[in-house]
Parts: sequence; C-alpha cells; structure tokens
Amino acid sequence: MTLLRLRMKYIVLIPDGLGDNPIKKLGGRTPLEAARTPNMDFFASRGIVGLSHNIPDGFTPGTDVGCMSVFGYDPRKYFTGRGPLEAAEHGIKLKKNELAFRCNLVTVEGDTLKDFSAGHISTAEAAPLFDFLNKKFKKTYGARVRFYPGDGTGYRNLMIYKDGRREMEKVACTPPHDIMGRRYDKCLPKGEKAGFLIELMRRSREFFKDHPVNKKRAREGKNEASMIWLWGQGVSPAFPSYRKKYGVRGGVITAVDLVKGIAIHAGLDLIEVPGVTGYFDTNYTGKAKYALRALETRDLVVVHVESTDEAGHMGDARLKVKATEDVDKLVLGTLRRGLKRFGPHKVMVLPDHYTCVETRTHASTPVPFLIYSSQKEVKGPRKFCESAAARSGVYMNEGYRLMDYFIKGPKVSLRGTK
Repeated sequence: MTLLRLRMKYIVLIPDGLGDNPIKKLGGRTPLEAARTPNMDFFASRGIVGLSHNIPDGFTPGTDVGCMSVFGYDPRKYFTGRGPLEAAEHGIKLKKNELAFRCNLVTVEGDTLKDFSAGHISTAEAAPLFDFLNKKFKKTYGARVRFYPGDGTGYRNLMIYKDGRREMEKVACTPPHDIMGRRYDKCLPKGEKAGFLIELMRRSREFFKDHPVNKKRAREGKNEASMIWLWGQGVSPAFPSYRKKYGVRGGVITAVDLVKGIAIHAGLDLIEVPGVTGYFDTNYTGKAKYALRALETRDLVVVHVESTDEAGHMGDARLKVKATEDVDKLVLGTLRRGLKRFGPHKVMVLPDHYTCVETRTHASTPVPFLIYSSQKEVKGPRKFCESAAARSGVYMNEGYRLMDYFIKGPKVSLRGTK
C-alpha cells in the first residue's frame, strides 16, 4: 500500500479508568492483567512502559483532571472545574458573572443514592425533564439558574448559575459516582453558600416525582431520574492550543462532553463518529476507522473510550475485562493495521485514572502507560499492565509532561523517572 507521506503521525488511546487493583474474582489479577490484549502487548513489548501520575496531589481523581494531564496541560495551572469544560462543547460562552455546574440526573431510593446515571437515561428522555425544571425554577429564581434541555448527553447536563460566582466556587461538591450506595444527605454540597444548591437539588426531586418520563421508566422497570446532582463548578479556563504548544494539527474522538470541552480549548478538531455512545454498545471499530481517516489531514488524533470506566463504576470485574478486550481488539487492533500506510508513527496508550471495581469509584494511583515509535523500537515487557509498568522503573511524577515527551521525543526528558 502506498504511503501517504512521511510526516510523523501520532495516535493517543485513552481507555478511561482502565487502571485497577488486583481482584479476588479474577484470581488476584487486575482486569487489565486478566484481559487478552495482544495489541497493547505488541506495542508495549516494542516500546517504553511506565507509570504516570496524572492526578496531582490535592485534586479529586476524575476524568476532568486526569484527561487534562493526558492532553499535556498542568491541572494545577489550568483546571477551573468540570462544568466549564463541558460548557465549551455546547458552545456556551460563560460571562464573567457566570459559573457552570455539571448536573447529573441520578436515582435515589429513600436516603440512598442508587445510580449516578439514572439508569443511563437517554438524551431524548432527559430533555423534557430539564425543560420542565427550567420552567419551574424560572418562576422562583428568574435568570439566575438555567439548564440546557437536549444539549447534554443522557444523564449529563449543565446548570449555569448567574451572580455570586466567587462564593459558589468555594462550595465543596461531591461527584455522584463517588457515593453510590451511600446516604446522599451526608454528601450534599458543603460551604457558606451551599444551601442554595441543596435547595435546587431537593426541589428537583419534588418536581420529578410524578413526571411522565419517570412514570414510563418505572413501568418499564428502569431506574427513574429522581433528582439532579450538582458538582464540578467553575469558570472558563484558558490554555494554549496544540498548534502553539506542539506545532501540530489534531483531532479528538469521544462521546464524553468533558473531553470534547478540553479538545475545544486545546484547538483540536472534534471528529464525530456515528454510533458512539460512551457505553458498552459504542461503535469501537468506527472510532478507529474515523481516526485513521482523520490522520490523512491531521498529525495527531486522540481516541477516548468510556466503557472501561463505566464497568468500573458498575463494580463488574468481568465486564471490565470484556470492555478492555473490546478496546484492544476493535479500537487498537484496527489502528495497528491501518497505521502501516502512514509510514512513521507513534502510539501512546494510557488511562486518565484508576476506576476501581471493588470501590466503584476513581483513585489517584499512578496509571500505566506505553509509548511506541515505529522508528525506534525497543525491548519492553510482554504484557501491558499495572505491575509491568511498576517494574519498569519509569515514573512520570508530573503526568502532563508525558505528552511533551510523546510528541517532542528526545528533546524532552522523561522527568521524574526513577
């Protein structure tokens, strides 16, 4: 097959939340260790493998902070909250007196938060709920509060709060995926101005109780959208584009609004792929095929896959193994075959953070990474996994520097290695 051109091509694959701890049900192995991953293993055995500390000390582990590091931006300098990153994906430009909150639809039973995603409610079902909420809240709060019906993805939405942003920035809000199975009243927003947010959340429960969408979901045996959960607030960030930072043109493939927001702020193209859901039924192969097509006119493509993270939140070890194998076979396998026609290329694979099956939430544990260069193959471990990465002795203490090393190569040292 004819090579398109000899300019270096870069692929970054982010299986969200892939890292994990050893699990008894898997014979003391992690899901990554238990999974059959011939493509990850191929690149690892011919590349550099190590650990990357993507979540700086003092930060809550999450896709927002973790992916910002993976994309090459220091969260300590650029992270202002999850909400404003998602607002960017929806084309929402925050004013100086506005604060963006991430807003989940969640399922509660009694005092317990049962499901942070309301049974992965569809966007079509979520839209009338938020439209209803806008109408109800407008009577009481006017223009101070607004939601975006139809703009969010499934259970994920936004709330824009006007005025008083300095006080609201300081309110401590807990991500709902961190408290599944726990009493939610113990995890409500805390701080001097938290009362207003709590009021909104509790009133939403009253409004949603008899909504037609929930009545229909109840009849179908699905989790209801019991209430909203507010968290991840912040103001608009500003960080340098990839063209300015690395001198490359790039694109991003993801179903997650947050990751799209990072891409927009980084000046990267959003590459839409049919059938991408952010769940186990996503179009894995399509992501890889569209990434290869995008490389024909771009230098770099980042492919983000959410299913591994979802399996971790569900506490299902076998499902996480299956999701890992799907990512390896359908995404990375397709990329591996297709990259040959581009000539020189580099591949980096790493999660943004751990999502532990046994705790069903994120952890700040340094994640395994691999970097492969078709121009400089080296001897690496046979298996790509957490333990092999730990044994390598390569440790990037500041995860945001890894992208610098990946793109700039020998010009940048693997700082923090030991």
